[in-house]
Amino acid sequence: MQHIRNIAIIAHVDHGKTTLVDCLLKQSGTFRANQHESSEERLMDSMDLEKEKGITIRAKNAAFKYKNYHINIVDTPGHADFGGEVERIMNMIDGVLLVVDSAEGPQAQTRFVLRKALEAGAKPIVVINKIDRENANPKKVLDQVFELFMSLNATDEQLDFPFIYCSAKLGYAKTELEHVTGTMEPLFDAIVKHIPPPRAKAGEGFQLLVANLDYSDYLGRIAFGKIYEGKVKVGDSAICRHGNGKVSKNKITMLYHFEGMKRIEIQEAHAGDIIGVTGFEEVFIGESITDSEARPALPYIPIDPPTIQMEFAVNDGPLAGQDGKLVTARHIWDRLVKEIRTNVALRIAQTPDPKIFAVSGRGEMQIAILVEQMRREGHEVLVSRPEVLWKKDPTTGNPLEPIEKLFVEIPSENLGAIMENLSGRKAQITNMNHVGNQVSVEALVPMRGLIGFETDLVNSTKGMGVMSHLFHEYGPDCGEIAARKNGSLVSMDHGEATSYALNMAQERGRLMVEPGDMIYVGMIVGENARENDIPVNPVKEKRLTNMRSQGDGKGIALSPPLKLSLERALEYIDVDEYVEATPKNLRLRKKILDDTQRKRSEKSRVIKYIQE
Repeated sequence: MQHIRNIAIIAHVDHGKTTLVDCLLKQSGTFRANQHESSEERLMDSMDLEKEKGITIRAKNAAFKYKNYHINIVDTPGHADFGGEVERIMNMIDGVLLVVDSAEGPQAQTRFVLRKALEAGAKPIVVINKIDRENANPKKVLDQVFELFMSLNATDEQLDFPFIYCSAKLGYAKTELEHVTGTMEPLFDAIVKHIPPPRAKAGEGFQLLVANLDYSDYLGRIAFGKIYEGKVKVGDSAICRHGNGKVSKNKITMLYHFEGMKRIEIQEAHAGDIIGVTGFEEVFIGESITDSEARPALPYIPIDPPTIQMEFAVNDGPLAGQDGKLVTARHIWDRLVKEIRTNVALRIAQTPDPKIFAVSGRGEMQIAILVEQMRREGHEVLVSRPEVLWKKDPTTGNPLEPIEKLFVEIPSENLGAIMENLSGRKAQITNMNHVGNQVSVEALVPMRGLIGFETDLVNSTKGMGVMSHLFHEYGPDCGEIAARKNGSLVSMDHGEATSYALNMAQERGRLMVEPGDMIYVGMIVGENARENDIPVNPVKEKRLTNMRSQGDGKGIALSPPLKLSLERALEYIDVDEYVEATPKNLRLRKKILDDTQRKRSEKSRVIKYIQE
């Protein structure tokens, strides 16, 4: 057990966690020189979406050997919406590498992940990455990290943290800036020296706390976790203590252990190692697997509740079923059930309408990723605008809404426009710093005021603005927040869009469709320049006469259409609209397609509460 080290890598988005894991795996000799992995980048990002977006979504395990130590390593996501992945990893590990960008310093998410690590009692090693960047200032960043530890009330022992300077991209690490090294050796040595051996005890019996799940079509659920006590063999009988107090008995059918990124079958495993176990179908994260009922359960760690909810509905539009194969309510519900088996931060529920399901999560990005995965698997689904989940004040019974702490960095010339935008979203500015021609603003904003803010920020700063946000608290209702300022151009006819008709419609606002697109009644074809919705006819054809004239029908110049990504579309739509996501198309539409029925049911604000 003295030769096992369990570590996680934590950081803000884009500070280089996954590249660092790559580097550690490659330099520890996990891959042969001729293996294709030795030349690939970002090996841990195994999902297609992770490679495309350049972010980590799922926490993943790997392991490598250094000298005679077996080091288990977990790569965690840095994006706030996937915070649930970070929380549950903390009970599996004994130390963390906190990666900080040497130019940007500690960001909002660095604070969140570090707080979780310190609460779990993990030993931190600070890795100051990207020291090869032009504007890097590693010494200043080290001071900022120290201040961050102070503000999180770290103990004296935690404040005396070891630190390493490194460039994961170029593959070297050093303890002092003036040293010359070409390898990651100083970091390997620091891990072995400073990270304690696992907090576990050898002996009789067996105790494992489940921290991650996977699913195999042949073996059922695979539960990953750290063995806290004893040892286990394939074929041993064991029991699982569920969160609700129930106990189920079963046999252990398979044991896994990690080498590099591959799962290797083993016959027995000992205290302190991180392993995968199969044999329990109903096991969940946070539950314990032990050898007998005499042994008590390990403490159950609750996960922060979701703060945002969207509706997933069956696609009932005129073009339903043309792209996707999986279109019924049963298909959608089965897929959602499969998702919550491994994704603990999501909750799903049925609603009074059998064709609509409520899905709650941490943020719209987390749910947008789920919709994107469903699209690629051949599902068709309608998704509503994200709605915030409220809480009731236990003493007065008044509604409380989630308030987020927002950090924005913008060029000075855009400050006025952004401040005006934030005041319309009921934000309270708490701090402002000018550095050169950049301004960093901190504010407390109601979460529903943040929906759609990123789109505005990118548009008004021409892409130069950067934002990140963290959950702050539940506070009193901040009052009405106006939804988006522009109405929609809604189609009143169905057929194929013509350039003649779109040319007339574009005088009213920005188009979202092109000539040749299929249109149906109630579909949104553009954004109106004013606040109200206008019916337009995008499929009208030009009336032909029997007199020829040279100039007619030439010179139609359409502006390029506004194409929204899935996340932007979810933020963009209004309360009475849906995004129709199919494998080949993203369309926006009204919830009620018929114009006269739509006028009868007006938009209204509804408060939804968290299910306790």
